[in-house]
Amino acid sequence: MLESLILIVNFVFLGVLLAIRFICLMLPLLLSVALLTLIERKVLASLQRRKGPNVVGFWGLLQPISDGLKLLSKESVVPIQANKQAFIFAPIFFLIISFMFWVVVPFEDLVVVSHLNLGILYTLSVSSLGVYGIVIAGWASNSRYAFLGALRSAAQMISYEVSIGLIFLNINVIVGSLDITKIVLFQQNIWLVFPLFPVFLLFFVSALAETSRAPFDLPEAEGELVAGYNVEYSAAGFALFFIAEYLNIIFMSFFIVVLFFGGWLPIFNLSEVSLIGWFCVKFFIILCLFLWVRSGLPRYRYDQLMRIGWKICLPIALSCFVFSVTVLFLFGFVDTSGL
Repeated sequence: MLESLILIVNFVFLGVLLAIRFICLMLPLLLSVALLTLIERKVLASLQRRKGPNVVGFWGLLQPISDGLKLLSKESVVPIQANKQAFIFAPIFFLIISFMFWVVVPFEDLVVVSHLNLGILYTLSVSSLGVYGIVIAGWASNSRYAFLGALRSAAQMISYEVSIGLIFLNINVIVGSLDITKIVLFQQNIWLVFPLFPVFLLFFVSALAETSRAPFDLPEAEGELVAGYNVEYSAAGFALFFIAEYLNIIFMSFFIVVLFFGGWLPIFNLSEVSLIGWFCVKFFIILCLFLWVRSGLPRYRYDQLMRIGWKICLPIALSCFVFSVTVLFLFGFVDTSGL
């Protein structure tokens, strides 16, 4: 009896501890999403010579809160012929997948929710699960436009995940590990963006497509699909998809910094700037690249997008992998311990 009681107390304590860690991770991410929506609108307005949000609060700082309250106060409409359980489950599942990415991201040495030796493999696995949320949303809506947008998104994400997998293999054969922390520490002498600059460009293009950002926002092409897989969603359901999309953008920016720009490693030896401060500076620069691409490039057609994914990105990623392995083998630097 006493052993059972101790076991129950341990399970409860473990559950409370995990819940606290999850909340401590979730709240900063939600605040980051709110801040990113404001930064994006301000940056786009500056590039297009507009003012952007400047009415709600000082300098428009309360605009994200106003938008969130507006979405939450609206009525959530469920189509009559929709599969109600799947329709409600899809945005929740998609948001959970977006939070799962952050479990293995190290913000500093030993500052990580869960340290995994196969962090890269975990990230690739979780990213493939996000397709299910989009497909379920399009199918459950019982709308041809929504279902077509979901199929587009699934085909787009699958085509670029193949290239991302080969990019991870490039990094793996150089570092000799799939541990994200070891990848960062490997870049103490030189960032991987310099020897792997073509791979970095491929990963950036693949990240744009993976997050359905312009110029690859084909699942949300208003002119053809009336906003794609989330066309039937409103209020809270639309807000969950919106938050998940921006969480993916933030994660991809963090991940690019970790893989190619040395993560938390400082650029200059300045004692005034902390390691997390250097991380944030690099992250903000990469994030501005996402915003600049959206403002500067037109949307591609769907056939152009698939041609880029299968006929350009995939062969180049495979060629870079073969080249990296060949060079490392010739110079005797191949480390297969992480394979």
